[in-house]
Amino acid sequence: MEQTWRWFGPDDVVQLSHIRQTGATGIVTALHQIPYGVIWSVEEIEKRKALIAADPSLGLRWSVVESLPIHERIKIGEGDLTGLFDNYRQSMRNLAQCGVTTICYNFMPVVDWTRTELAYPLPGGATALRFNAHEFAAFDCFMLERPGAEADYSQDVLTRAKDWHLRSSEADRRKLLSNIMAGLPGAYDRYDVPGLRAMLDRYKDIDAVALRENLARFLREVIPTAEEVGIRMCIHPDDPPRPLMGLPRIVSNADDIAFILGAVDSPANGLTLCSGSLGANPVNDVPAIAKRFADRIWFAHLRNVAKDPDGSFMEADHLGGDTDMVALVMVLLEEQKRRKDAGDVHWRIPMRPDHGHELLDDVGRPTHPGYPIIGRMRGLAELRGVMQAVSALRGLPL
Repeated sequence: MEQTWRWFGPDDVVQLSHIRQTGATGIVTALHQIPYGVIWSVEEIEKRKALIAADPSLGLRWSVVESLPIHERIKIGEGDLTGLFDNYRQSMRNLAQCGVTTICYNFMPVVDWTRTELAYPLPGGATALRFNAHEFAAFDCFMLERPGAEADYSQDVLTRAKDWHLRSSEADRRKLLSNIMAGLPGAYDRYDVPGLRAMLDRYKDIDAVALRENLARFLREVIPTAEEVGIRMCIHPDDPPRPLMGLPRIVSNADDIAFILGAVDSPANGLTLCSGSLGANPVNDVPAIAKRFADRIWFAHLRNVAKDPDGSFMEADHLGGDTDMVALVMVLLEEQKRRKDAGDVHWRIPMRPDHGHELLDDVGRPTHPGYPIIGRMRGLAELRGVMQAVSALRGLPL
């Protein structure tokens, strides 16, 4: 597979020369400085491309956009959306004109990936991202004070949530809010508690059925343009794959994916296979999901999680955790062979090592949460080894 690396742009402490040292050659990035709903101009796209290609000796290229964000009004279906759809389509055309033709996006309401701990201690001094069910329940029920929130949690989780809240200081609560907001990447807005309540109020009439229809509407608006200009859209699963704060999540399992890909049945309407996001749902068999939808996977995030019975989970080693990563890589390499045999010149699937533990000099370094260089490099090295072994044993092209 094409080995890629998420880069947050010129302000990222991880430099392009560092990325090349990891062995990755594809860059996954976005124009985070541009507000939601505003057109990505050819000039801005070319500026980012030129930055990536400035040192030809590195051999880097902009492989995937992650992401071209969808305005919250589109998710809500709020007001006249003509201008927002027009702007999104124009950004797609501009990206295609510049030769960037894979777009990863998500349809998660209000918040992106969500964790309650950003530096959970591991043996030896490393740290990991973690989602603690009782801490999130404490935030939802006792800090946010969402009406009816208690009904969403087991009695055991609620008891521990109450205990955490009673023992917590104001600094603990501020840190928990900051951790929950940290999954919003780049320069996106963070919410305080009143701001979050206001956003939730905008979704008060949006259930899973309504959100699904708003996503289907978005796809009907943009997939014809994707087909026209050669763009491959690939939706990212929910993280975690469950409702949060009463907000519906609609990209959480195989049935959800089948609905989305069938809403506009086109090769341009595809999937980002995120093994960590899907793997956090106990009902999901991630290699089986990958096999079922293999011909529509245009991008892969490879990481692993270890789940607890109460709904908590932690970012595990890339080859640890609950997902059989060897089986998953085998599915993806077999799909690549099918594409190559069919004469598809774009047969390689871009993949990136998603998230990583803070290791060694990563610890305390001001990177984006989940995106330390050494932890991800370890993950990429391990995954590269799996790909090499599977390729040799099965005669599959890399």
